[in-house]
Amino acid sequence: MQLANRLKALQKNVFAQMDQAKAQSAASGHKIIDLSLGSLDLSPPKSVITTIEKSLYDPSNYGYLLYHGTKNFRETVAHWYTKKFGIPVNPETEVLQLIGSQEGTAHLPLAILNPGDYALLGNPCYPSHPGGVYLAGGKPYYMPLLAENDFLPIFGDIPNEIIQKARLMILNYPHNPTTAVASLDFFQEAVVFCKENNITLIHDFPYGDIVFEENYISPSIFQVDTKKDISIELFSFSKSYAMGGFRIAYAIGNATLIQALKQVKSNIDFNQYKGILAGAMTALNGSQECLKETVNILKNRRDVFVKALNDIGWEIPLPKATMYVWAKLPPPWENNSMDFCTKLVANTGVAAAPGSGFGSSGEGYIRFALVRDTEILTEAVEKIALFMGKNS
Repeated sequence: MQLANRLKALQKNVFAQMDQAKAQSAASGHKIIDLSLGSLDLSPPKSVITTIEKSLYDPSNYGYLLYHGTKNFRETVAHWYTKKFGIPVNPETEVLQLIGSQEGTAHLPLAILNPGDYALLGNPCYPSHPGGVYLAGGKPYYMPLLAENDFLPIFGDIPNEIIQKARLMILNYPHNPTTAVASLDFFQEAVVFCKENNITLIHDFPYGDIVFEENYISPSIFQVDTKKDISIELFSFSKSYAMGGFRIAYAIGNATLIQALKQVKSNIDFNQYKGILAGAMTALNGSQECLKETVNILKNRRDVFVKALNDIGWEIPLPKATMYVWAKLPPPWENNSMDFCTKLVANTGVAAAPGSGFGSSGEGYIRFALVRDTEILTEAVEKIALFMGKNS
């Protein structure tokens, strides 16, 4: 049997590789402390669960949900966005429901790229960003995200011959995996660059609410691209409202881009079960105290975990946002993050994500997800200390 050549670029996946390593470690008797996946251990608000539960008894929810059936959801999203950022949104032409923001980044290249076109991506970046480009027959051009540049791309370093063939740029701030944040001035620079070069700008924005600095609010791309000329922004309920398993998100943006993404999706999937959309609307319309509680829990975990690492001699700065810790590996592991992670989980049961799985510029780092309570995080650091002491 002969399979499509496009699958060759998708053979390596950091989460699949670590899943295999975790299974082997568990089979050998280790208790797994899984900090490799950004899957929150928290629960959605009770009001959300109640709404979804009630929907199960409504027979009108049992059928396929087509676009016009998402009208109430789109109107709720538009109202929420306008209230939060002060930017008007047309729910009929500028909002689209998604099955997770990852689905949006994977499907948008199919609507934008022709075979051979370039997409400008961060390096490191979330795996679905290049995945969607490869499936569309496009070519990724990786913009290095380095600590000395605050993990922001330098647009002036992109070769002119690449810019001329580029049709798409994907940004993601607050950033997974580096935890970096971006200023409004940076987004201004990005929008100007993309407008000058006729490049569509996708902003993957699932961590916009998970910010720990009281004087910092994550900007929306439309605070700069106010007329939505070239941009589309992807939001998710997975992090803000602990609804990862429900796979509910949405896109806001340029009407032409929304229509193009809708056209792709209509040939691939129907929409989510209507009860899940009702739960998401409850999350947006209800008290946002749950969001504050989530941020406070994650901030406390961040503080405890980073301090514990610092106490064993692993110096790591406090991340300003997201639910991750981006840790630069000490010698002798600085050039082999996959080896460190596979041996760490094999010897201790503690699982982290190797930075190399997010791109070549991620080599030398690993990503920890703050998805366990502080007691378990402290236990994980104790195991890490023993492992590093034996393998230094």
